[in-house]
Amino acid sequence: MFRRILIANRGEIAVRIIRACRQMGVTSIAVYSTADRDSLHASLADESVCIGPPDPGESYLNIPAIISAAEVTDTQAVHPGYGFLSENAKFASICRECHIEFIGPSAQALSLSGDKAACRQAVEAAGVPVVPGSEGIIKDPDVAMKVAQKIGFPVVVKAAFGGGGKGMRVAHNDATLKHDVALAVTEAEASFGDGGVYIEKFLEGARHIEFQILADAHGRIITLGERECSIQRRHQKLIEETPGPGLSASLRARMAKAALRAARAISYSNAGTVEFLLAPNGQFYFIEFNARIQVEHGITEEVTGIDLVREQIRLATGEHLGYSTVLPEGAAIEARVYAEDPELNFRPSPGVIRRLHLPGGPGIRVDTHVYPGYEVPRYYDSLLAKVIARGKDRSEAIERLYAALEEFTTEGVTNTARICARIVRGDRFRRGDIGPDLVDEYLPSMG
Repeated sequence: MFRRILIANRGEIAVRIIRACRQMGVTSIAVYSTADRDSLHASLADESVCIGPPDPGESYLNIPAIISAAEVTDTQAVHPGYGFLSENAKFASICRECHIEFIGPSAQALSLSGDKAACRQAVEAAGVPVVPGSEGIIKDPDVAMKVAQKIGFPVVVKAAFGGGGKGMRVAHNDATLKHDVALAVTEAEASFGDGGVYIEKFLEGARHIEFQILADAHGRIITLGERECSIQRRHQKLIEETPGPGLSASLRARMAKAALRAARAISYSNAGTVEFLLAPNGQFYFIEFNARIQVEHGITEEVTGIDLVREQIRLATGEHLGYSTVLPEGAAIEARVYAEDPELNFRPSPGVIRRLHLPGGPGIRVDTHVYPGYEVPRYYDSLLAKVIARGKDRSEAIERLYAALEEFTTEGVTNTARICARIVRGDRFRRGDIGPDLVDEYLPSMG
């Protein structure tokens, strides 16, 4: 087991990793930018190192600074969390060249999963259904037009090396496609340093279902069930739950087998997530592989009793998985509470949290890094907290989550707890009629 782990991240996930390290008797080392000098993760860690100014490119994305911090603190391993460098194959490779273990998959698996067009081809060759689309990266708008005309509009243009909704555009006709391709290329270059894009058929009304996997370095891979992640704003998740409502046992089993085939197709190890689109006709399609811990991992932990961060650390040491079947129990739902204003198209709301009240009670878990007096910086993701409710069934989890979101209070910054509460209280959510349009349905009533 590692003695010393550096956390190459910030905010809620850094706090989560620090707590896992503490429970395992491992020394935690935090890195922070000058904007995060007073952050919770910097104060909770056993040791902390400043790695640069607020701009992520000069701090949390600064590989030389992070490697230097790891070396001067005699770090044995680096945990990248999610976002930032978590899926950066170059970073994983440099870590291992410096004899520092990267807590995650191999650089080769990261490279393949990070190239979403190539990953799509690899899993398709393994027999996993994929959304109809382009064969590899598209660089010529005229080629994009031919692909779109072949598969039919609407289509979605996606960044080949991206995620989080960046570099993504939906085109409904010839007139907008070339414009959308140009915008997606520009945004992908700015966000990911590579303007490669590819095209897929846009499936109207499709649900976003993902499967959590764990894989050891000895060839054993298992799934820990699915998560329903269709409720999103700006292509980013807002509410997630497990198990997915309305999924039959046979459909769940087929999707789980496809997730395992996808993981084997890229020789994956450690924790990861296979993402699918589930069309209204019941057909599912692979869309991407997230080679890291997910923001929403907590709901899987609540129904399985497995600490996924602990498992990441343990598997990175080369240990065997140690189990072959996990049967989730009950239901869990998560609402992401952001410092954003839903009435202003979810515009970020940075500032000082003058007052904070976090909910509690049976079945309620709040993962957060904020506190009264904390200043939400404008440089990073605006996530304040993840409110998770667990129940013996979905109905109980819904009631608990609604009550918790109504209790969540901040003064000084606007947050998204209110719109999440309205969504989970609504009849459509309660009956499991879930889709990406659900957020828009509640925006007019936010006044």
